[in-house]
Parts: sequence; structure tokens; C-alpha cells
Amino acid sequence: MNKNTKGFNFCAIFEKNLKVKNILTILGLFFCGLLLNAQVVYSSEWKSEADVVVYVSEWKSDADLVVYKTEWKSEASKNSGIWFFTEWKSDAKKIIYFTEWKSDADVIIYFTDWKSEAGWKNLSKRYYFD
Repeated sequence: MNKNTKGFNFCAIFEKNLKVKNILTILGLFFCGLLLNAQVVYSSEWKSEADVVVYVSEWKSDADLVVYKTEWKSEASKNSGIWFFTEWKSDAKKIIYFTEWKSDADVIIYFTDWKSEAGWKNLSKRYYFD
């Protein structure tokens, strides 16, 4: 084709559309990652400022929720038992208070070393972390 020929360059159009799709995919993944950080928790020293009072059980069979503690904020997931503990109260989605008394707790948790074990065992208490 010479410069004076008017016509569609399908390759150029396809390349532009592919670039736009790639950019939209990257942006979509980024924003999904922000939304998934809903289980960022802050441990308060004061029961009065807590959203949820939590008791840590030594036995998985006693737990309402099995919790995996991650070191990476990006791994924390929305109400699935994968928690990231933040040092900043303003960064947290939930403020929790650890009680020494099982009868005082809203939710009983068990900490696991395995990410695959994390999750709710008593779904009736799930609303505490929604």
C-alpha cells in the first residue's frame, strides 16, 4: 500500500485494542486487590474500642473461626480467616480485643499454621467480621 491509499489497517487497530485490554486488566486486578484487603485487623488493648471481642482457643474443635495470620497485607482476604495484623488502627477494617475469658468472647478463634485450614466453622457468627 502506498501513502495515498485509504483503508483500514486491521493490525494497528488490533494492537491498540490489545494494549487497552492489557491496561484495563491490570487496573482491574489492582482494584480487586484493594477490595480483598478487608480482613486487616488491629489488636486493641481496650475492650471498649473493639468491634469484636475474641478468645483464642488451644483446640481447633472449639473454634468458630480458624485463622491464618499472614505477614503480607496483600494476602489478607475478605472474611475468610486470613488475617493481617496492622500496627495502625486507622488502617484496620476491624478492631479486635483478645479476652482471657471464653464466655466473654463474641467469636472463638484458633490460630493455624496452614493457610488452607483457615475459614469459618460456625457460620452464624460470620457477621461479626462482615
